[in-house]
Amino acid sequence: MKKSRSRVIATAIVCAVFIGLFVIAALTTGAPAEEGTSRFFKSYWSLLPPVIAIVLALLTKEVYSSLFVGIVSGALLFSDFNLEGTLTHAFEDGIVASVADASNVGIIVFLVVLGILVVLMNKAGGSAAFGRWASAHIKSRIGAQIATIVLGILIFIDDYFNCLTVGSVMRPVTDKSGISRAKLAYLIDATAAPVCIIAPVSSWAAAVSSYVRDGNGLQLFIQAIPFNFYALLTIVMMVFISLTGFDFGPMAKHEKNAKENGDIFSGMKQLAETAEEKANEKGRVVDLVIPVVILIVCCIIGMIYSGGFFDGSSFIDAFSNSDASVGLMLGSGVSLIITFLYYLARRVLSFKEMAACVPEGFKSMVPAILILTFAWSLKAMTDSLGAKEFVESVVKGSASGLQYFLPVIVFLIACFLSFATGTSWGTFGILIPITLSVFPLTNPLGIVCMSACMAGAVCGDHCSPISDTTIMASAGAQCDHVTHVSTQLPYAVTAAAVSALTYLIAGFLPNVWIVLPVGIALMIGAVILLHCIHARREQ
Repeated sequence: MKKSRSRVIATAIVCAVFIGLFVIAALTTGAPAEEGTSRFFKSYWSLLPPVIAIVLALLTKEVYSSLFVGIVSGALLFSDFNLEGTLTHAFEDGIVASVADASNVGIIVFLVVLGILVVLMNKAGGSAAFGRWASAHIKSRIGAQIATIVLGILIFIDDYFNCLTVGSVMRPVTDKSGISRAKLAYLIDATAAPVCIIAPVSSWAAAVSSYVRDGNGLQLFIQAIPFNFYALLTIVMMVFISLTGFDFGPMAKHEKNAKENGDIFSGMKQLAETAEEKANEKGRVVDLVIPVVILIVCCIIGMIYSGGFFDGSSFIDAFSNSDASVGLMLGSGVSLIITFLYYLARRVLSFKEMAACVPEGFKSMVPAILILTFAWSLKAMTDSLGAKEFVESVVKGSASGLQYFLPVIVFLIACFLSFATGTSWGTFGILIPITLSVFPLTNPLGIVCMSACMAGAVCGDHCSPISDTTIMASAGAQCDHVTHVSTQLPYAVTAAAVSALTYLIAGFLPNVWIVLPVGIALMIGAVILLHCIHARREQ
């Protein structure tokens, strides 16, 4: 009761502060930066909408309403507090335009198909059979967590695909091992973007390569991998915590509740009820493995197809030029058809039963699609207010005279920008060209700064409650989204702090063989220290 009252008071105070800021903004005078733009264009006000959405989501635990308030606040600033302009910009230019965007539609189709595949695998008994097999072979909580990590690393093609596939496959295993859904969501999220950003054959590598104009994008990406400290240290941290059980913060409470009381949901009753599926006695492990393998193969083929592989391009060039939205949509669609035929041939499901899985799978993805739609709309608001241009001017203005400190500066700016906008790829597009203009590729610090940009973008994406990858991880684990964000945030912030310190050292000593071991030692030391502090507080 006291916590609820404190939360209400804190929310009221924050709302009052934001209302005060909007009153100040409304009274602020100033000419538009460009014809047809708001007077808040390319100013610090452009970052206010995502800040509002993030703060309210963390305080109220209501992500839908918080995102919508952020969208409306962005539309208010864009329209200079005109009611008609606010409604038009929020709905037409924001929500409708985001849903109508071809790339976003492809992601939505991909999500729906994955939802259908997950329901099919559950109805066919594949998930239950894999759970029985895993229970016989994976005897411990450590084994279940390591198996989740290994599967997440193996599925390095795309973070969306990673989140939902690992979640659907490993949920039965982690549930029987007494691992909380919050911990599962963290393991999924920590093996999504952090793994994709160090995998040369992934949609992320293709995205980064596309921002390097001289055609050496993939080569530069590979050179930057050893210096991608946030991704590497996140993997080290995740494995170390899984092996030792040195959890801390809110995650420790969820894990203790799951281990001692058997409550893997920690009070999330609705999710607990919907998570239970009736097992099909005809199901076998192959009924899960074969559809997943088909999905992986089809998605890879779909991505290289979208990059022109079948028109004569090499595999590397095709992957670099691929459109992840198109490739994943085509790959998942073909894999769904093949899975239908496979289950019919196996006679584990009738055609009528499989057809019933279509609306059920769509329904299971509605929360994720709604959050994604609002997150995309919020990004559209920040783009219309010139947030990218504002950050670009700040970075260029502070780059001179800070050469040795630039890696950590780039990392921190990328963290903030990605956290506020909920997108890593947009951050790449802003900061990578700036970084390349400051440092030539022949300069060792140029590679370090490139890595810092990519690492910071992934870090902000990993922390942000409005990030699509974070949303996917919650959906994959069937974990409450705000619970996932609040339990993961201390881990992500710890990895970010150690990474920032490591980049500070790398600015003066750009030697990966020296700096990376130092970073790993600092990471392990930080986890041990935080675990001891948490354990002492609990005594």
